[in-house]
Amino acid sequence: MNSSTFATLPDNHYFEDYVAGAVHEFGSIPVDEKEVLEFGRRFVPLAYHTDPELAKKSIYGGLIASGWHTAALMMRLYTDNYLSKVANLGSPGCDELKWDQPVFPGDDLSIRVTVLETRRSESKPDRGIIRSFVEVLNQNREVVMSVKMVNFVRRRGSVAA
Repeated sequence: MNSSTFATLPDNHYFEDYVAGAVHEFGSIPVDEKEVLEFGRRFVPLAYHTDPELAKKSIYGGLIASGWHTAALMMRLYTDNYLSKVANLGSPGCDELKWDQPVFPGDDLSIRVTVLETRRSESKPDRGIIRSFVEVLNQNREVVMSVKMVNFVRRRGSVAA
């Protein structure tokens, strides 16, 4: 895999700036214990997400972030660094979401995004479709989560809708 950077900032990314095969890395974002507890209590109230003492008795040996919390942290990095601020038109979804390893408070996450495919829309010539493989890495560069994302992105020179 080749590591690369965009020729433009996210404020100016258009479909043409996403090149199949390119690999981009962004980070970092810390995993905060207070946020792990708040997210767990609000959305995934399981002991290993909400109670540090009970979590010690779990198979994880301690408090871990919910996979959905990890996905939210990934989305922050993905949105801030990879998605276009001017041409992103949304997403029809994602595929193959995997949580490979637990994420602990104190971990520091980053993302590695590989552009899998870019293709112009046949029905809407003002945009293209980008498929990307996102890997979330911890501070040891271990993959803790991965997902294939799909985004609709406006082509350069097209009129804003």
